[in-house]
Amino acid sequence: MSRFICSLLVTLACLGAAEAQPSANLDRRIEAVRFLTGSHQAVIKGKLVGRHYVDYQLSAGAGQTLRVSMKATSLMTYFNILPPESVDAAMFTEGAGDRAFDGMLPTDGVYTVRVYQMRAAARRNASSSYTLAIGVTGDPLLPIPAKIDALIPGTRFHAQASIKCAPAYTQTKECTALVIRRGFDGTGTVEIRWDKGGKRRILFVKGEPKASDDPQELSFLRDAEGDYVVRFNDDGKFEIPQALVFGG
Repeated sequence: MSRFICSLLVTLACLGAAEAQPSANLDRRIEAVRFLTGSHQAVIKGKLVGRHYVDYQLSAGAGQTLRVSMKATSLMTYFNILPPESVDAAMFTEGAGDRAFDGMLPTDGVYTVRVYQMRAAARRNASSSYTLAIGVTGDPLLPIPAKIDALIPGTRFHAQASIKCAPAYTQTKECTALVIRRGFDGTGTVEIRWDKGGKRRILFVKGEPKASDDPQELSFLRDAEGDYVVRFNDDGKFEIPQALVFGG
């Protein structure tokens, strides 16, 4: 466990100034966000021209809070936030007048803040300068070590179950739910998978769903058996067994 803690803390401590990386997409630039020693925030200045966009990437852990805000010379300059392993599906899409994100993260991994121009501005080859503030605060909720709660062989998950589900825009009625337990008090990340690569991550804290990588607002209720029915407005419904979250 100590090795995992050190590895995660070193990763987070090393985050500071932006560093460019090559990309196969000529319109895309990737930059790693790095925080200066003793700081939890980076302020980045940049400029976009036409269809070019920038993916700012940073490592963070479940339970930490990510804060992102942006000022730009053009109101047609936006940012999205993509969860770990996502190519295009966003957990936050900036809306008109909504220039900031402040939320708890549902899982561990590399998050992407994508800065881009709306299509009309991109087609005109317009330019825009921006200032982006990115910060991560709080301690990550670490997974329970395998020696205390055994993992499914070859995975980072402690358990799995088949659940009833209704993801939006699909005919799917059954999903696979896996859990990374981060405590025996109902704290953990439930990852739900369905056909064609569909995926949703939900963070439970002390038995209550607190955060997800769905852009829609999360709501839930508990049925007579204590199991969870989690909804994301019109973006799907998932029935999660209490035993999966708490163990036993």
